[in-house]
Amino acid sequence: MRNYYEAYDKRYKQVHDKGIAWATNNNTKIVEDIINKYSLDNVKMLEIGCGEGRDARYLLNKGYDVLATDVSGEAIKYCKKHDIEHKDKYEVLDVLKDDKTNDKYGYIYTIAVIHMLVLDEDRDKFYQYIYNHLEDKGYSLILSMGNGKDNSETDIDKAFDNVKRRHQELDEEIDVATTSCRIVDFDTIFKEAKRNNLDIIEYGITEIENHFDKIMYILVKKA
Repeated sequence: MRNYYEAYDKRYKQVHDKGIAWATNNNTKIVEDIINKYSLDNVKMLEIGCGEGRDARYLLNKGYDVLATDVSGEAIKYCKKHDIEHKDKYEVLDVLKDDKTNDKYGYIYTIAVIHMLVLDEDRDKFYQYIYNHLEDKGYSLILSMGNGKDNSETDIDKAFDNVKRRHQELDEEIDVATTSCRIVDFDTIFKEAKRNNLDIIEYGITEIENHFDKIMYILVKKA
């Protein structure tokens, strides 16, 4: 049985079958900004939800020690194919179910993933994975769709339904899986972090070029 949050695997297959990527290669600037600000250059890093690998590939090419993971087997296959030099740095991982390692990381970053988790129990498992795999003095950067004020959620029973979405490169609408989404305000995400023993170090609104004009972020450490 497929979990609702795995619908992106279907979307990736749909676009990859057309010989195209879903997202652009623009890396998320704040990921490296946090590395520089908190002197994390030499720590082990984990990306949760690497998608087609734009951020992991950027950091790996700059010499950072990154393990990039995603729940989508299709996404990881794409990453390995398009980053042969670092193909061993990409792994399939469902952080809600697969706690197979005791590895700890000095920096865990996750870009536009938490908002795909709708149920409270799933969101808590996500935060718990971060807590369990974060070094005592490590940092985790979490980006979520939203403006910090609004709350909404989609019907998880429709996560795999096809919808029309505009593809940026093709500049046309194509049929893809709708996936799942839950937008929360800052107050909600603060409570979630606190409930899972994570302290907020900083937060705000940032952007991802050619993807999100506005996207929320929080930086956390173990409480």
